[in-house]
Amino acid sequence: MAQEGCDQKIKQVDLLVIGGGINGAGVARDAAGRGLQVYLCEKDDLAQHTSSASTKLIHGGLRYLEFYDFNLVRHALHEREVLLRSAPHIIYPMRFILPHHKALRPKWMIRIGLFLYDHLGGRKILPASHSVDLRKHVAGGMLKPVYTSGFEYSDCWVHDARLVVLTAKDAETRGAIIATHTRCLSLTRYSDHWSATLQNERDGTTVKMIAKAVVNAAGPWVEEVLGLAVRVDQTHGVRFVKGSHIVVPRLFDHGYPYIFQHTDGRVLFAIPFEENYTLLGTTDIELDELPTEVAITQDEILYICNAVSEYFRHPINPESVVWSFSGVRPLYDDAASNASKVTRDYNLHLDKQQAPILSIYGGKITTFRKLAEEVLELLSECLEIEGSAWTAESHLPGGDFANNDFKLFFEQSKRRYPWMNKELLKSYAGHYGTQIDTLLEGSESEADLGIHFGGQLYEKEVRYLIRYEYAELAEDILWRRTKRGLRLSVEEIERFSSWLTHL
Repeated sequence: MAQEGCDQKIKQVDLLVIGGGINGAGVARDAAGRGLQVYLCEKDDLAQHTSSASTKLIHGGLRYLEFYDFNLVRHALHEREVLLRSAPHIIYPMRFILPHHKALRPKWMIRIGLFLYDHLGGRKILPASHSVDLRKHVAGGMLKPVYTSGFEYSDCWVHDARLVVLTAKDAETRGAIIATHTRCLSLTRYSDHWSATLQNERDGTTVKMIAKAVVNAAGPWVEEVLGLAVRVDQTHGVRFVKGSHIVVPRLFDHGYPYIFQHTDGRVLFAIPFEENYTLLGTTDIELDELPTEVAITQDEILYICNAVSEYFRHPINPESVVWSFSGVRPLYDDAASNASKVTRDYNLHLDKQQAPILSIYGGKITTFRKLAEEVLELLSECLEIEGSAWTAESHLPGGDFANNDFKLFFEQSKRRYPWMNKELLKSYAGHYGTQIDTLLEGSESEADLGIHFGGQLYEKEVRYLIRYEYAELAEDILWRRTKRGLRLSVEEIERFSSWLTHL
């Protein structure tokens, strides 16, 4: 259950993790599973920032091969199948279509890239790539006639914010304390421990923390947190790169997502999203400083629409956008001249001159589990860690169904809950996996789901998210734990928000 407040007692732990994005949650989970006492604090909601603003992909990063970032691609491709096995309810395979643009990369280059992509990461589950005739392939019908050939390859979709929440939930199950809306106010360093003051943003109460080590997983705020305790080492820096996406009504009926090459060297995606929509993106805009609020600009919307319209028969216009989201990628500063070329790999900086603090720079959602393993390996130089690496063979909450077979699991769910609308049941199965039984405990009819707020949002799910998944605000539920907000009108969202505040 979510931490409901902070008390005045001094808490003593082995590891204080600052930041509730995917990296912080991953470190907390791994460490708790090895027997460490862990406290994770997050100043806002879990995954509220960068980790919920991704393209929703678990992938190797095909375009990174062009920058010779082979280690990143190899690690990410290996992790792609590890994560697919660990959370098959929120991660699932997709077959991407890459139309060949004759004026851009030549076919031979793409073939070589896809060959490497198939073989670098020890692929076992996902099918290999192959060329396609877009004049005959179902995905070709949406494209302009000039695109007659292309390629098909595998990657995976992920409910990114849910990945963070379930990772934190598993950490808590293993003994970690997860404190959302809790800010780190101060860090004082001693020879063998840290003293920290944390403040609950809801009620203003504070807690004093004694920790043997600190992991700084604050993402875009990594240097701000480091500055609370020690002078920032300028040899380790972060570059702020803003990425934005738009969502439009469904552009195509088939299940194949597209990856498009653009004339500026970037790639963009068009991905089936939440049944009735298509996700388009992303942008790469370098920022000089971290903004207070991150939002898409009209120029970014036009960029995405124009880039995608280069390929589709029917142009995409800005007026069709029903939702957008933006995030700031805290990329490690590798001195690349172009934001698109900055490495997406992570850099771990361990300062152990006194009590250790490990700061995480960069990274991508696909490699969070491996990153956490490396963090614990580095900390083992300073801490006594009895447990060994364990997460590669584990399941996240809800992912423990037979043979990772979601279709079979859904068929079994239909037999257990024959009274439920099949579309809603599939959504629940895809969000909660085997924990659907906890969600629906005591329900024997639609009336037992409680208040219907509109779309697919019912009181039963809301109360589950509050009790078990750290949700507090309407946006936590509508836009991170779920995407129910897409199906609610403005009036329905207002009514739901009002109801929630009086709960």
